[in-house]
Amino acid sequence: MKFTLRLFLLFAVVFSNQHIFSQQNQPLPKGLTEVEKGLITDYQFTKPQRTPAPSSPVRAAAEWEEVEYLVVTWENNYPNILRQIVAVGVQEATVVIITQNENGVNDYLENNGVDTSNIIYLNRDWDSIWIRDYAGNTVYTDDVGERALVDWIYNRPRPNDDDAPAAHAALLGIDFYETNSSPNDLVNTGGNYMSDGLGNAFASELILEENQAGNPYGVSAKSEAQIDQIMEDYMGITNYIKMETLPYDAIHHIDMHMKLLDEETLLVSRYPEGVADGPQIEENIDYVLSNFNSPFGTPYKVKWIDAPPSTSGNYPDNNGYYRTYSNSLIINKSILLPTYRPEVDAAAIAYYEELMPGYNVVGIDVDNNDEPLIAATGAIHCITHTIGVSQPLLIVHQPIADAVPSSTVTIDASIKHISDIAGAKVFWRIQGETDYQEVAMNAAGDDVWTAELNMPDASGVVEYYIWAEANSGKSLTRPLVAPEGFWRINVELLATQEFAEASIAGPYPNPTTGAVKFNFTTPFSNMNVSITNILGQELFSQDFDNVQGELSLDLQSQWQGTLFATFSGDFGNVTKKILKL
Repeated sequence: MKFTLRLFLLFAVVFSNQHIFSQQNQPLPKGLTEVEKGLITDYQFTKPQRTPAPSSPVRAAAEWEEVEYLVVTWENNYPNILRQIVAVGVQEATVVIITQNENGVNDYLENNGVDTSNIIYLNRDWDSIWIRDYAGNTVYTDDVGERALVDWIYNRPRPNDDDAPAAHAALLGIDFYETNSSPNDLVNTGGNYMSDGLGNAFASELILEENQAGNPYGVSAKSEAQIDQIMEDYMGITNYIKMETLPYDAIHHIDMHMKLLDEETLLVSRYPEGVADGPQIEENIDYVLSNFNSPFGTPYKVKWIDAPPSTSGNYPDNNGYYRTYSNSLIINKSILLPTYRPEVDAAAIAYYEELMPGYNVVGIDVDNNDEPLIAATGAIHCITHTIGVSQPLLIVHQPIADAVPSSTVTIDASIKHISDIAGAKVFWRIQGETDYQEVAMNAAGDDVWTAELNMPDASGVVEYYIWAEANSGKSLTRPLVAPEGFWRINVELLATQEFAEASIAGPYPNPTTGAVKFNFTTPFSNMNVSITNILGQELFSQDFDNVQGELSLDLQSQWQGTLFATFSGDFGNVTKKILKL
């Protein structure tokens, strides 16, 4: 029996090596092949050496942060798709290409008009194109300190892919951490991970399934709390939001149907009513909105984008491929998104340009007969990854959406750099004007900078952005594409109660078993807060002075069912429904 097992393992190794040389003719899909399914039980996913977690707290970079490197693996079955990615990438960052055919790839790119001076070729073995799933993720010590890569155990028996992050780290000379041995032997994939850069991350429950007792990878069984702790120790994730897997998405990676555009905005795929994964996606988003707030303490903003069907109108529940526009890549000032055919792509591209003004939005066809990438169950985000810049200048700001004429709006931002901040400004103009005016921001302590803008007397739109400079001399704007891109403040005379309703966010969480929180984006000088049950009986009432920021209300254990929190003042009454479990 031992001899038979040795022969089987020998076959596995031989097959893996043979596949390296045959990969150009038979590209591996994003999921497991039938042969790989047979290998997975006896494949060694863990490693004998142990990589401890970073010794100081780290922060995982967000999707939209400034990046220094774009990393891809060159798969000869998709040259045109990769060429278009690299053509944009070299304008935004240094592109690192894994290939064993440097001369051939370089000649192909140059013959097709791509500037190759900003490309680094990494000559090493590889198994597949799906670098999002197996490449390392950027973290920074103490928010903006030393840069490092964190790598999880790749859930495929593809040894060369699994070793790619270490090769990237060695190439760049940066620290490298792996969740490769018990009790931190965590299986995870980049397509099932989305970070906001502030300690919050999204995933499907695949992360729980692949690390539970009886998993096929031979990793130690872990509870959700243990998984959360590993993610906090290695990546600084303190709020790990997990949603139910989708019935028609065989991969269960959230990047196929959802993308974070900024700290508070979720771009989500939408299907016709009752079609494919539409109902479960909607249920998942309702779960997020009812139980979690953005890092600013306000509800997430959800932007829906239609998932296109096949030319015959089929969706994933009717043998259609999993087509998506959310599987896009933000690389500094450009956005690459998968496209399918002009009649459905035009609206998606226009919507991206509306949501992300100032960005260079580039569509890349992933659904053609010559290079049918989407048929392998992946798209643009799946075949790209990024490595953040060294010494980032981090600017975090919650955009102001509305204001009334002649009012004063406070602009606050958290601004950090390893050398500290020399100064910051807000640049603003009234829509239609060419030139920006500037207002200096003042340091308010704890890395917060603040300024006040006086709104115009008449209704209109104010466009603005934030600029900051570090003591090192590095400067940056937020949005990153400013001044071409900016935030907008809608200035209009709202009805008093309408303004109050827009200024009171919450409750959070909802449903709740205990306390609930509300967030006030505008201060209120006097307010009464009451709680009533569905019968109209008053359970709680209290007057508050100068209400602003976050307000927490403790709900007594005997209060059950549907409750109503009513906020009363000069503005009238605003009522919010609470479900108390």
